[in-house]
Formats: sequence, C-alpha cells, structure tokens
Amino acid sequence: MGSSEFTWKLPDHPRLPKGRTVAVVVLDGWGEAEPDPYNCIHVADTPALDSLRKGAPDKWRLIKAHGTAVGLPTDDDMGNSEVGHNALGAGRIYAQGAKLVDLALASGKIYEGEGFKYIKECFENGTLHLIGLLSDGGVHSRLDQLQLLVKGAAEHGAKRIRVHILTDGRDVLDGSSVGFVETLENDLAKLREKGVDAHIASGGGRMYVTMDRYENDWNVVKRGWDAQVLGEAPYKFRSAVEAVKKLRAEPNANDQYLPPFVIVDENGKAVGPIVDGDAVVTFNFRADRMVMLAKALEYENFDKFDRVRFPKVHYAGMLQYDGELKLPSHYLVSPPEIERTSGEYLVHNGIRTFACSETVKFGHVTFFWNGNRSGYFNPELEEYVEIPSDTGIPFNVRPKMKAVEIAEKARDAILSRKFDQVRVNLPNGDMVGHTGDMEATIIGCKAADEAVKIILDAVEQVGGIYVVTADHGNAEDMVKRDKSGQPLVDKSGNIQILTSHTLRPVPIAIGGPGLAPGVRFRRDLAEAGLANVAATVINLHGFEAPSDYEPTLIEVV
Repeated sequence: MGSSEFTWKLPDHPRLPKGRTVAVVVLDGWGEAEPDPYNCIHVADTPALDSLRKGAPDKWRLIKAHGTAVGLPTDDDMGNSEVGHNALGAGRIYAQGAKLVDLALASGKIYEGEGFKYIKECFENGTLHLIGLLSDGGVHSRLDQLQLLVKGAAEHGAKRIRVHILTDGRDVLDGSSVGFVETLENDLAKLREKGVDAHIASGGGRMYVTMDRYENDWNVVKRGWDAQVLGEAPYKFRSAVEAVKKLRAEPNANDQYLPPFVIVDENGKAVGPIVDGDAVVTFNFRADRMVMLAKALEYENFDKFDRVRFPKVHYAGMLQYDGELKLPSHYLVSPPEIERTSGEYLVHNGIRTFACSETVKFGHVTFFWNGNRSGYFNPELEEYVEIPSDTGIPFNVRPKMKAVEIAEKARDAILSRKFDQVRVNLPNGDMVGHTGDMEATIIGCKAADEAVKIILDAVEQVGGIYVVTADHGNAEDMVKRDKSGQPLVDKSGNIQILTSHTLRPVPIAIGGPGLAPGVRFRRDLAEAGLANVAATVINLHGFEAPSDYEPTLIEVV
C-alpha cells in the first residue's frame, strides 16, 4: 500500500450496525481441556462462563493460542501473555521469538540496537560472556545463532570472549553434546588465529545447571552461578571436549544432568569467571528457563542464594524474557514492530475506548494490545485505568486478586455510555495458576467468573455486545503428564504439579442483546487463532476489517 492510498477510515459493515457498546474480556491463562480433578476451571464454580458455552453452540468455539498461531516458531511452543495480546490486538501474526532473532542476525540489525551498544561498552577492557543452551534443538536456542553472534561480536570489537555452555539431551538426542562442543571449539579456534582470545569457560547439563524455571529449585541456578561467575565447580578440565567426554563416561551420565565444570589453564586457574566490567549475554531466545538467571544477574537485592560476588556487568538477554517484570532491562533483539493495530484503527474511526486491568496485566491490555506501544492513540477518546496489584504476597494467598474491582470499573464505564469499547484482562487463571496451588487457583477461577458476571450484566443493561476470550492456557491443566496423558507422580507418590502455560486452545464466546440477529461463528475456519479476534471485534463495532487482517470469525446468516 502506497502512502497515498492508505486511509485509517474503515468501510461500514454491510450487515452489522454501529453504535453498540462492545465489552472485550480476556481471561488470562484460561484454556480448554478435558474435565478432570486437575482442571481447576472445570472444578471451580463458574456459572457465568458455563452459561456462555451452553447458550448457543454457534456463539462459542475454541481458537488456537500457541505456536505458529501467535508467531512462535513451532507448535511445541506454549503461548504467553505478551504474544497472545499482540495477536489479539494486531489482527495479524507477527514473528516472535527465534524468528525475530534470525531476522535481526541476518540483517545485521542486532549490532545496531541499543542492547548490543550497551554490551559493546565493555569490549575495550572487559570480557564478553555468552551463557546458554548449546544445541540445535530450536526450542530454547540454536547453535547457528550462537555461532553468528560470536563471529559478529568479534567483528564488532570483542577482543575476549568466553562461552558458558549448557548441554541439552532433552530437545535433541542424548550424547549429541560432544559434536556441538566440537563445532563451537572449532569456531573459537578460528577466532584465536585472528587474535581474538575466545574460549569455552564453563559448562553443565541444562536440568542440573542454570536452566530451572518457575523458581522450582534455585540450587540449579546457584550451581551455574558458581561456575560461570565464581569460576568454581567440582570438576576442572583443560578443555570442554575433554570435560563432556569424561563426564559422559560416568555410569548413568546424561547430557541433561552433567555436573557443573570449569575450564582451567595450566596453573589450574579458571579461564573465564565473570568479573566487574564484563559484558554478559544470555543467548537463549525462549524465556522460561532464563528468567531466574536474569534475576540473579540483574537484581541488586536478591535473596534466593548467596551470590558471594555480584559483579558490576553490562547484561543483556537475547530478547526481553518477561514483559511484566521488564527483565532483563537490556536485550539484543526488540519485540516486533507492529503497525495498524485494531485499537488504532478503531480510535481513528471514533470508537471511544476504555481499558482496565490490575498492574500485572495492565500492560497486556494496553501496551501489548496496541502493538508494543505505550500511551494513548488519542487521549480524548481513550481512558486506561490501572488497579494496583497486591504486592509483597504470593498470588495464592489472595487468589481473588483484583478481579471484582476490575469488573466494577468496567461496569461503571459501560453504564456511563461514554465508551464504545470496554476492554479488560482478568489475571487470576494465569497468576494464581503459576503458583501451582490448586485450591487457590480454583478460588481464583471462581473470582474471575464472578467478575465476568458483573460485566455481562452491565452489557445486558445497555443493550451491548460481549466478546469473552483468553490469551493462552494455564489453569485448565495443573499436573505434569506422561505421553498417554496420565498424571506423573514423584518418588513419594505425589502428583507433579504443572505451573506453566499449556498448548491448549482457548474459548471465545460472543453474545448480548446488541448482537445482530443471524450473527454466528463461521464453520470454515477450523484453524483460527487469537489473531482472528481483531477483525471479529471490528465487525461487531459495525466496520469491515482491513483486508490484510486475519479473517473474522463471524458471519451473518
């Protein structure tokens, strides 16, 4: 589209009226799974949401919220709140995660960004440390990306490079670590010929060293910290190839669980501890198993283990790993540049918009919804309200969170008739689900349902329309499962709690007295995902969606 032809003006929808208040409710961490005791949404008393499902079969359906449907590389990638809200608001699927890194490396853009400039400040006098999973599995990291980054950093002035490797054996075959180490050693040897002091400095198996997630076991991160930062480990070797081969020769050895080791010089001294003035990059693109290390590297106040030393470094992630915590604060690859979001179109077409959540998800229903963009498109037509989240206590202690307060703000906005769209995020399923506390999650799900009821009642009063959906799964499955779907138990016979997001689809329901007769979900979009919601919402406001948006979920019969 040339700039001359472009217009923000949306054509009127031929069969859907304007002027109805549309309430958009996003249930965070609310997927669809078989009813069983570990499905907290099923166990919880949720009459309002149950009635939406029973109400009309052609006004309730499932949509995809993970993997390629939200721009992630494969359908083994769980959805998350950031990419989910990006897709919901943008109406198109943008590259996220590994794809973004590939584009940034191929174009050289990665070396022009703020994150790289930040670490480059240490190249003159310090060492560049790269920490991450050495694997071509493509789930958390990729060897070819590391190779390009090492080469590119050297070309952009890094004189001393140390790589701290984590062996895989989980996303790739056990034993493949040896070949990956040989490949990397070969690259580093070539750099040394060019005068760059480049070596592998430490290592260990991913499940035993560094790559824990959801604060399951901080000792895993500590073992990595001791090797990477302090240069201390139970095993010392002169080379990484020797290290991996010898440690693999032990009985029952496995790449995932190799013990931590450091590489030492001829005097037995570690070749690459992290010290003041160094730069550190965690090169995994997937967030979940880097967040804990990121906290240890970045947080001044930290009490999860004794760091002994807290070196003053310039630290950047490959990507930002947590949009809510803004962690890390520096990163090499920025989120996608998303233009022409549904929110911006609607404001240009006079749609007065109210958005609200509590602190932990406020950015999702505003910043991420609006294409990673802060602030209002038009302050005269928009109002965003943030309700402070509880601080200093875990979410399972107060699982109702601020659901009712969010709903009351939405209700007041709807009944004021000052807004055409009222958009909220109810965080309970996700934030309480992450704690792994099933009883609390059930209470949280019930609270979210009570909040939905408050909003639906207000929609009823003003003759409006509702769209109720979710951004990804979590609370619908709280147990780890084997290949056949049976719950896994630990050595003591206790079930293994699942605290993560899931790969499950999420529901979407439409209705309300303002919904035109004959509107129903189309039957030809079996593979639809979150990105199809934007065109749907635009239609419900009485407009046709932009032609390059993912198709609307609804038709008028």
